[in-house]
Amino acid sequence: MSFGSGVFTCRKGFAIMRKAIFLDRDGVVNVEVDYLHRPEDVILTPGLPEAVRKIHDAGYLAIVISNQAGVAKGMFGMDAVLSVEKRICELLKGQGADQPDAFYYCPHHRDGVVPEYSFDCGCRKPKPGMFLRAAADWQVDPAQSYMVGDRMSDLQAGKNAGCAESILVLTGYGKKCEEQALAEGWPVRPSVLEAVEYILEK
Repeated sequence: MSFGSGVFTCRKGFAIMRKAIFLDRDGVVNVEVDYLHRPEDVILTPGLPEAVRKIHDAGYLAIVISNQAGVAKGMFGMDAVLSVEKRICELLKGQGADQPDAFYYCPHHRDGVVPEYSFDCGCRKPKPGMFLRAAADWQVDPAQSYMVGDRMSDLQAGKNAGCAESILVLTGYGKKCEEQALAEGWPVRPSVLEAVEYILEK
């Protein structure tokens, strides 16, 4: 097999789709801070470095999928979003850990105040736009992929994107929707590491 442009290709030219574990950012990758936009406020959730390592060791991509409505609301710009991303990667690197393969953001909100971001988009979770873009960019098969989030919108977005399963974690806002998630039959795990272990055991 040869490798190029993110897709494995066998000698006859048939593409072999990759698989991913999609991770919400705030409350899953980093400790929840309302409208996080300052790098100095970034704290990684417990177990994240090992979770990313296990994702990669099992042959999955680790792709972060995050709503960032604060951009549309004029609370901060995309430069702040990217500075938080950079800090997450720095903290992981500082622990000798793997970093996520990619970050995707939805900066839109229909009730925003910044005109270029203030509309009803197709990427704000629970809509699947970010997943579909990531799948196209990285040649990912959603049916072999999973979503880990701390909100019902995360779980529904994974389902809408065609993921094999979505898992709720109890960090971030997870505890607030645990009862609903269990009642609706979604798997629930305490942390991102335990969610990843649950996926890999399957």
